Amino acid sequence: MAAREVARQHGQLRRGVTRRTTHVVFGRTFLAKADDAEIERRVVTERAAGRKLVSENGFLRLLGLMKAPEASALSRQSLIDQSRLTGADLDLLSLFDAFEHDCEPYSFRDLILARKYAGLAAGGASWAAIARSVHRSGPIASLTAKSLAVGSQHGRADAIYLEGGQSELDGQLLFDLGTQDDDTLEELFAEAEAAEEAEDHEQAVALYQRCLAIDPSDAIAAFNRANCLRAAGHAAEAAHDYARAIKLDPGFVEAWFNLAGLMSEEGRVASARRHLLKAIALDAKYADAVFNLARLEFDAGNLAEARRSWVRYLELDANSEWARMAAKGIQFVDLQLARMSAG
Repeated sequence: MAAREVARQHGQLRRGVTRRTTHVVFGRTFLAKADDAEIERRVVTERAAGRKLVSENGFLRLLGLMKAPEASALSRQSLIDQSRLTGADLDLLSLFDAFEHDCEPYSFRDLILARKYAGLAAGGASWAAIARSVHRSGPIASLTAKSLAVGSQHGRADAIYLEGGQSELDGQLLFDLGTQDDDTLEELFAEAEAAEEAEDHEQAVALYQRCLAIDPSDAIAAFNRANCLRAAGHAAEAAHDYARAIKLDPGFVEAWFNLAGLMSEEGRVASARRHLLKAIALDAKYADAVFNLARLEFDAGNLAEARRSWVRYLELDANSEWARMAAKGIQFVDLQLARMSAG
């Protein structure tokens, strides 16, 4: 349902994050599978990249598939001041729909919940333990009339339960947008990513292939598979999958860039240049592509072109180690061109 609506609004829904990604949905499946540190790291990374972070409910509201809750007027700072919940916990709990509203303005019910969550946090519960637990209770708003405490009949000190022994909230309500195939695909994709991160490239290749068998239109799976094939030394197959990713998503900048790198490694300079130019045409601020083009032109003896690309790189990045290398490259080219003119 959500995927169809995204397409209708001329957007693209992907399982991975690319340079063109504008919004990142942090879903409850990720909350259930990832540890707290990994979630917090991803939040910091995506926010620093300037992307809009949205919850599942926020995503549906953005698409117009879910109505907004009752009118609200409380600011984020007001909720923090009145509840004594930390700003970091408030933001993370909001991101995983532990409130009626996923962002400000918040409602009076959200304030009641924030006070309860602050009490749980004071009792030793982490934001993640709270977020994983509260969805078990049914509608979030129903928690405003219940007393919550930290503890467990089963020995888990960070579990949340309803006082009075009514029930323990030890799970999460997963958001269902698809069929059993979707569930299987999500699990396979997560396994493939884990294998890739562990540098078990052959296993990752096989898992990504299974993902593509279920959903042949998944450009991210094709791209990731290509990266694993390349790391495993299967250059020809990697090139095929980069091309497949590009065919599925012609604007997939990273696929053009990585294919250019592979072509460069294979000594196919003209092809590498063509793919780098395409990547830069799609994303003029892709500094890595600009730098690699400069290096490619320098190695090919095209000093003026190399200089032009290094100058452009310094417009995008003036402070890194790569920037210092670009500045040295410009100095070297200027010296060489001066000698050629003098000669």
